[in-house]
Amino acid sequence: MNITNKTKIFSVGRRKTSIATTVLIPKVNMEIKSLFKINGRFADEYFQYNFNYLNTIENPIRKLELLNHYDIVVSVKGGGLTGQVDAIKLALARSLCKLDKENFRAPLKSEGFLSRDARIKERRKYGLKKARKASQSSKR
Repeated sequence: MNITNKTKIFSVGRRKTSIATTVLIPKVNMEIKSLFKINGRFADEYFQYNFNYLNTIENPIRKLELLNHYDIVVSVKGGGLTGQVDAIKLALARSLCKLDKENFRAPLKSEGFLSRDARIKERRKYGLKKARKASQSSKR
């Protein structure tokens, strides 16, 4: 894939029931702080100034030391905040990997940013109270 400095890079990440779509836009002016918007709001405002969430999201781009090189626009839906954070992290790592596969894939893979966490909530079965919880049975 031939990527120039003006190319927007799209990627999708999923976790639990959350789906995140990221767009990496190369910055024109490097003096201005990079833009990180999620659903039209700034990232710190969207995650209610919870810096654990913000650090988790920025980890892939920090690992490659590209924090102020790109503006990041994210559209995320479904799930709760934790699922959305992990979905955004995966989508961001995938889009960074599209930039330069030879140099960026190995460090992202070693940190586990490119692996999708496939654990989802198990469905409730009929005859049981929850997914696996059954009512107590009496022996006599």
